[in-house]
Amino acid sequence: MSGNMPAVIGAEQVHAALPWSTLVRALREAFVASADQRVTAPTRHAHALDDAGREHLLLMPAWNARALGVKLVTVLPEAPQHGGRTVEASYLLCDRVTGALRALIDGEALTLRRTAAVSALAAQHLARADARTLLVIGTGRLAPWMVRAHVALRPTLERVLVWGRSAARAQDMQHALQDLALPVGAAEDLATAVEKADIISCATTSHTAVLHGAWLRPGTHVDLVGAYTPQMRETDDAVIARSRVFVDDRASAMAEAGDVLQALASGAVSANHVLGDLGDLLRGRVPGRTAPEDITCFKSVGLAMEDLVAASLVCDHLSSSSPLR
Repeated sequence: MSGNMPAVIGAEQVHAALPWSTLVRALREAFVASADQRVTAPTRHAHALDDAGREHLLLMPAWNARALGVKLVTVLPEAPQHGGRTVEASYLLCDRVTGALRALIDGEALTLRRTAAVSALAAQHLARADARTLLVIGTGRLAPWMVRAHVALRPTLERVLVWGRSAARAQDMQHALQDLALPVGAAEDLATAVEKADIISCATTSHTAVLHGAWLRPGTHVDLVGAYTPQMRETDDAVIARSRVFVDDRASAMAEAGDVLQALASGAVSANHVLGDLGDLLRGRVPGRTAPEDITCFKSVGLAMEDLVAASLVCDHLSSSSPLR
């Protein structure tokens, strides 16, 4: 870093600094770290900015012995009418010892990259080794990165299907992924696509079930990243009830994961239906897939620890290649 000026790191730099294999390795180490090496990450702070509860400010702090960071996210549905975006995110990374600001990082790129990497990491332990078809439900900004992460870490994949409520947006995403070395197709009927899929990744902002348990065939792995509040859900109760369920973090999931919380509230499952979190899975404390016909599910709400790991990697990479400016 040059002088005392913090670096300003844009989206392209973030993506370039976080190869999937490198990021997944660092995240794995963080999830299995011993107690004295673990990242401290308080529960996400969520503040309503309006009486209707449509506008939100989210704050996600985390720190370890080297670094301290916080992600600031605004959710403003009316922002596009004023030339902005519904969701904006920035990440501030500070030196843990001095408190000095090291970098201001594009928070959206950081979130896209780490979210997809965590799901691909979980799938390595939960999806069948012979998985051939990936279905991504959703066509938002996260969806193509989910595809890229799964494809990069699972060489057995032979095709990708994309489904969205807007057929035009599904077609756009299909074209955006043409650089992948395997075919990408836009699915017209979701139920039919689900029946063909070995791995299903849901990345929507839905408040009602999009994916239904009755459609799932034995052996499927379901990856849920979209619902991050108790009021949101991407699946019906049957998806949760039929699955061996794991979460990124149990405490966070029990506070925020609408898919799990609503299934609990309806009585479809009990609390012990969540078998463990990603740390339990990676340490081998709880077995993931126990038989080829198991349906598995990984529910992620997103953790501040993941942001800190990714942000630190970005700064370390850029510092080693050239002085941060």
